[in-house]
Amino acid sequence: MIKKAVFVSLLAALGLNAGGALAQPELNIYSARHYQTDEALYGNFTKQTGIKINRIEAKEDELIERLRNEGANSPADILITVDASRLAKADEMGLFAPVKSAVLEARIPAHLRTDTWIAFSTRARVIVFNKDLVKAEQVQNYEDLANPALKGKVCTRSGSHPYNLSLGAALIQHLGAEKTEEWARNLVANFARPPRGGDTDQIRAVAAGECGVAIANSYYYARLMNSTRPEDQKVVEAATLVWPNQKTTGTHINVSGAGILKHAPNKEAALKFLEYLASDDAQRYFADGNNEWPAVASVKVNNPALDKLGEFKVDTLPMSKLAGSVAEAQRIFDRAGYR
Repeated sequence: MIKKAVFVSLLAALGLNAGGALAQPELNIYSARHYQTDEALYGNFTKQTGIKINRIEAKEDELIERLRNEGANSPADILITVDASRLAKADEMGLFAPVKSAVLEARIPAHLRTDTWIAFSTRARVIVFNKDLVKAEQVQNYEDLANPALKGKVCTRSGSHPYNLSLGAALIQHLGAEKTEEWARNLVANFARPPRGGDTDQIRAVAAGECGVAIANSYYYARLMNSTRPEDQKVVEAATLVWPNQKTTGTHINVSGAGILKHAPNKEAALKFLEYLASDDAQRYFADGNNEWPAVASVKVNNPALDKLGEFKVDTLPMSKLAGSVAEAQRIFDRAGYR
C-alpha cells in the first residue's frame, strides 16, 4: 500500500495518471460574477488551452471569507469579482500573489491594474434623470446631486454597496475627504426616499417619477435598452442618461477584475487564464455579453446599446489609488447617514 501511494504521488508530480497518460491540467476559480454569457468565456479558454476549469460561484463576501478560512489549504487559484472595493478588500487581507506578465502590461492600461490584481472590463457610474422633474443642466456632475435645489428628488441604492463606495473613494481622491463628507451629507438631505433596491430599481423609479434623478451603473441601463419588453423601452424613454463630469475629471468607472491567489496550486495555469482574459476574444465576451466596455482599448465590439450610448470622457484615476480610499469612504458615508 505504501509503495502504491508513493507511485501515485510520483505520477502526480510528473503530471501523469495511474494509466500512464498525461493528467489534464486544471484551474480552480472562485467567481462572484454570475452572468450566463461567461460560460462561453470559460469554455473558450478550455478549448484553446486544454485546461479544465472548476468553478465555485458565490457572493463576494462569502468567497473572501471562504478563502480566509481555507488559508494555505485553499484549492483556489483565482478570485474573480466586480468592483475595485471588493478587489481591494481581498488584497488588504493578503489573499493575492504578485502578478508579473508582459502580456498584461502591454494590453491592460496602467490605471486598470495593480501589482496584484487586474481589471478586465469597465462599467460607468452614470446619472439618470427624469426630464419632466429635473433640468439637464442641474445634473451634469456628481457634485450636483448634493445641490439643495434637488431636495427630495435623489434616489440611490445603499451607500454601503461597493459601487457607491468606489464612487465615494474617487471623490475623496479628487475633492478631498472633507468636501466628500460635505457632499455625502447634502446628498442624504436630498433623498426622495431611503436607499433601497438595486441600480435597475433606481432607473425605474426615475422613469416612474418617484425620483427626479438617480445614480446607476451603465450596464443596467444598457440592458433596458437591449430589452424587447415594451415596459423596459418606456423606462429608457423616460429616464435620460448623463455622463457625469465631462468637463472635469471624467465619468467614474468601476470594474470586473481578477487576481491569482497567494496559495494557488496551479499558478502557471492561473497566469495563462489572466492573459486569456486580456485577449480580443475574451474582451468581446465581456462587452457583448454583459454590456461592459473592454479594458483593452483596441478591441472592437458589436453591441447596439453601447454604440448608441456613444463615447465619453473616462476618469482614469488609478485603481490602486481608488482602492486605497474605499475604507475611508465607508467611514464618511456612515457619519453622513448614507447607509
